Amino acid sequence: MLRVDLQKDEIPKYWYNIVSDLPDLPPPIHPATKEPLGPKDFYPLFPEECVNQEFSKEKRIAIPEELREFYLRIGRPTPLYRAKRLEERLGTPARIYYKREDVSPTGSHKLNTALAQAFYAAKEGLEYLTTETGAGQWGSALSYATMMMGIRALVFMVRISYLQKPYRKLVMKLYGAEVVPSPSDRTEVGRRYLERDPEHPGSLGIAISEAIEAAMRDERAKYSLGSVLNHVLLHQTIIGLEAKKQLESIGEKPDVLIGCVGGGSNFAGFTFPFVEEVLSGKEDYEVIAVEPSTVPSLTEGEYRYDFGDTAGVTPLLMMYTLGHDFIPPPIHAGGLRYHGAAPTVSLLKHRGVIRSVKYTQEEVFEAGRLFARTEGLIPAPETNHAIKAAIDEAMKAKKVGESKVIALNFSGHGLLDLRGYEDVLRL
Repeated sequence: MLRVDLQKDEIPKYWYNIVSDLPDLPPPIHPATKEPLGPKDFYPLFPEECVNQEFSKEKRIAIPEELREFYLRIGRPTPLYRAKRLEERLGTPARIYYKREDVSPTGSHKLNTALAQAFYAAKEGLEYLTTETGAGQWGSALSYATMMMGIRALVFMVRISYLQKPYRKLVMKLYGAEVVPSPSDRTEVGRRYLERDPEHPGSLGIAISEAIEAAMRDERAKYSLGSVLNHVLLHQTIIGLEAKKQLESIGEKPDVLIGCVGGGSNFAGFTFPFVEEVLSGKEDYEVIAVEPSTVPSLTEGEYRYDFGDTAGVTPLLMMYTLGHDFIPPPIHAGGLRYHGAAPTVSLLKHRGVIRSVKYTQEEVFEAGRLFARTEGLIPAPETNHAIKAAIDEAMKAKKVGESKVIALNFSGHGLLDLRGYEDVLRL
């Protein structure tokens, strides 16, 4: 089977909340008192329903019917493809499947949570949401989502990506968002970094600090995050819930599940519905999180409490971290330039439920070129990390003659990231 589709009425009616299966998940804590924080501490910053979901222990959280209609509008359920041409090129007995999240209007998985957060913000009567973005996928998604819900977006875009990816900011502006390079002169945090270095490349941590400061200054606004927190990863599980149905419909069971990781949203969205079966003892999938070698949070970071942003204004989160003051190199996979990882993903790594690997920028772009020349799709730089890991797993299967089933999340296309291909591959 080359392509597996679900019917429109098969869009999942609920999200899977992995927190219900992780009773040992350390809570966010106050930086000064080190006391656990609760919903009331988060209500001033995030839409209230998002906060309720953040702290929910319910295993299944219903997706509102109105929101399911928006999911239908953006192309859900998305197709699952078999990478037969890639398999043939590799000469592997493994079967490789990829879940196509690139078919959304903004080209990535990010709309799954952007629509949900904007939906709840509009219901609450907010006028706009502030956020950060690295490569621009998240900023594009929130700009689209706020436009669809009748509110606005203020996006702080990591400066190096703002310069490298001009068409991403154009997409955001077309959807009505205001886009500001970070660090900026719009906030105290941004001005502080610009004073030290007027050409500062920025980081996701700094952009988060700016977006939070901007939201806290205006009662008409709240903050929206594209990864890391529980409610964000919750919304993304629609990916894995669909993928499970699709694989089951053709009688396939994955041996290996793969996703790239910055904060962890697309990785979690794809793998958590399968990890549920691992946690219950029903299955023993191999689950692989893939990172850049220059920002190896899960692979080389410490598992400890740290700030989610660079300026240290967020609560402390228990996660694998390189340190909140870590400034990553200006690689083209901007969405993976984050110093930490989601607390749920980090706990799973700490417990040995998942493992992580890292690759260089050159390795992953070569994998993207091979994918483009076999499957005909140009992947985003972030997605190339998952593809590289899938290729490596397929070659391991070839070496021992195993017909493993490998599934990965094709988290986004690279049609607005061609500068990266040109620079790295010297095309």
